[in-house]
Amino acid sequence: MKKVFATLTVFAMLGFGGVAVMAQEEAAEAAGTEQIAEDDATVAEEAAVAVVEEAAEEDGGLVALHKALKTKFIEGGAGFMAATLLCLVFGLALCIERIIYLSLAKTNTKKLLENVDAALNSKGIEAALDVCRNTRGPVASIFYQGLSRYDEGVDVVEKTVASYGGVQLGLLEKNLSWITLFIAIAPSMGFMGTIIGMIAAFDKIQQVGDMSATVVAGGIKVALLTTLLGLIIAIILQVFYNYILSLVEGLTNEMEDSSISLLDIVVRYDAAQKK
Repeated sequence: MKKVFATLTVFAMLGFGGVAVMAQEEAAEAAGTEQIAEDDATVAEEAAVAVVEEAAEEDGGLVALHKALKTKFIEGGAGFMAATLLCLVFGLALCIERIIYLSLAKTNTKKLLENVDAALNSKGIEAALDVCRNTRGPVASIFYQGLSRYDEGVDVVEKTVASYGGVQLGLLEKNLSWITLFIAIAPSMGFMGTIIGMIAAFDKIQQVGDMSATVVAGGIKVALLTTLLGLIIAIILQVFYNYILSLVEGLTNEMEDSSISLLDIVVRYDAAQKK
């Protein structure tokens, strides 16, 4: 009997010992998990702090750049620099207007020609005119003007298409002369600022009676800053102007090609009507 109690006691001690070991292991794992979570939180906090510091440095850089530009603007003569800057404002406004207009003037000419051809063959001139009337762009306008004169003959249609093509080309090139004006005015005003700055420098030399660097530096700085601003404005506007010219050339070629295709369609339709 004593042996039985002794055996049960040994098993009980082993069982409690296993439970204690498992509890210790679970506690260790929980502590490790908490430590990992704390480490992750620390890393995340450090990353957030780094991002905030980087953003602060960028903002500080932008503020410094803004201050530097403002200082140079004032040193160049606020009134004269503002007048030169107006060339950029007006020039960019005209460039943006032309880009929007030319972008909206683009037409899927292939689809338009197919629709006009189908309308002519199925329902006649009036249906083709409706297709042109409901399509946006200079190509559709040229088609409408040409087809509206079909009753006067194919030759009249051809002349109308050519004449109205010139009208549409004029609309595409509208305001381009003003852009070129601002491109020319901006550096000219910069050079005028150069002359004014040099005159101011020589006036100071005459007043002081001494050819020192300190006396001349102020006038030369004004001259260089105004010239720099004028050249920068001219370069920016010239880039936009060349892009607009490329759009106009693309639309012009599209109008010419589609007009020839329209005349072929009209000639075929006219031959079919005479049979």
